[in-house]
Amino acid sequence: MSRWLVAVTLFAALAAAHAQSYPTRPIRMIVASTPGSGVDIVARIVAQRMSETLRSSIVVDNRAGAGGTIGVQMASKAAPDGYTILMAAPSLTINALLVQPAPYDAIRDFSAIGQATTSHYVIVVNPSLPVRTVKELIALAKAKPGQLNYGSGGNGNSTHLAAEYFKSLTGTDIVHVAYKGSGPAMVDLLGGQVQVMFANVVAVLPHMKSGKLRALATTAQSRSLATPEVPTVVESGVPGYVVTSWFGLLAPARTPQPYVVKLNAALVAAMRERDMLARLASEGAEPATGTPEAFARHVASELAIWGRVIKASGL
Repeated sequence: MSRWLVAVTLFAALAAAHAQSYPTRPIRMIVASTPGSGVDIVARIVAQRMSETLRSSIVVDNRAGAGGTIGVQMASKAAPDGYTILMAAPSLTINALLVQPAPYDAIRDFSAIGQATTSHYVIVVNPSLPVRTVKELIALAKAKPGQLNYGSGGNGNSTHLAAEYFKSLTGTDIVHVAYKGSGPAMVDLLGGQVQVMFANVVAVLPHMKSGKLRALATTAQSRSLATPEVPTVVESGVPGYVVTSWFGLLAPARTPQPYVVKLNAALVAAMRERDMLARLASEGAEPATGTPEAFARHVASELAIWGRVIKASGL
């Protein structure tokens, strides 16, 4: 046997041994948003279940700011050793398109682990606003241009872009108020400091059920299983308006493939548990697990979709 073949064999055996023992210490899951946001809620549920499968703790680390760019950049520059992962959201691809120069490459700077969930956004208003439908919101906004405002999780955040896309299709002038995360935006929406928000259904569902916020429409292609009584924006008279959300795990590029495979297996196992499915459903999210390769293709397709949305919105 040649020395080269011996070296390759030894390296493969060593890699396999490391994969079997991995992880040997806590894993950090970066969430590029504030506590209480949709991605944070899902991240904490997923982290708990994956920790049980991996028999090692996964600690959620909130790194909000710059519309999600700060946390994503931190994850992209972390050591590719399997001990830093990112719970990504649509802002991953949006910021890669909007921010110049691009702070990271959404494809080259990451190793895909797997998609976790799929969901959508809901147009919600403070109950003090005298509207109950999308048509009434459009009519009020046109009657009072520049007098209504909406909150978002920050410039370039998906909650910002979803609203701007809506404005471009409806010809309305609603003022944007950017926050350092969707959590603070939600607090001010509940308090009446802003009147409207295009919020992730995961974050807003409890407030809808309690009556603290009024839902006008969902942004999905069809009605949500979590809110079947709420019509879609398309049903409400805005043809072509469909915006979906998703969450998924990424690792820094060049993370060893055996670690990626093990993390993916833990994610898939966690998402298939019956009580996990029930809990996600109660939060308005649906599991969407698959292979790392499938999630990588999904991220690439999201770049194309948000590119079209950005062009249509004029941003």
